[in-house]
Amino acid sequence: MFIHKINENLSLKLIELRDGNELFQLTNSSRIYLRKWLPWLDATVKLEDTQSFINGCLQGYADNKSMNTVILWKGKIAGIAGYNQINWSNQTAYIGYWLGKSFQGHGIMTQVASALTEYALKELNLNKVEIRAAVKNSKSRAIPKRLGFQQEGCIRQAEWLYDHYVDHVVYGVLREEWKRRSKE
Repeated sequence: MFIHKINENLSLKLIELRDGNELFQLTNSSRIYLRKWLPWLDATVKLEDTQSFINGCLQGYADNKSMNTVILWKGKIAGIAGYNQINWSNQTAYIGYWLGKSFQGHGIMTQVASALTEYALKELNLNKVEIRAAVKNSKSRAIPKRLGFQQEGCIRQAEWLYDHYVDHVVYGVLREEWKRRSKE
């Protein structure tokens, strides 16, 4: 099983079916907060919906197309982060993440995104990592900026969010840029 310890309080663990109940409870307790930027909340209304999500994650991992982890903060599931997609032919990983409302403000997601970027570029030997976020989602956009990702562009009407489209800003970092930044 994949477990990546970031520090004494923070780890990433490959998502498992036994995480379903805790993950569903976190989703439920953060539902209103998360709904502003995540389009899947209205379709996640019972434990079985979360279990279906986990099964999809496990299939993506088995097919070597994605890797989703639970974020463990002081032993509790704080959210989800991982590679929503790994494009092996273009050597690019696409990071996605969300954090429960009660876990905000500890710098968790910046550390998680940094660890996932490092793992993709060094361990998986990929060339590029991308993070996309809605234009008006300033908290999510701050993470790649903090990590030195370059803003590469804007995808208009990239995502349907319940009753309207949102544009996404694309951020990317190349392996040589990450190495250079790590040395500084």
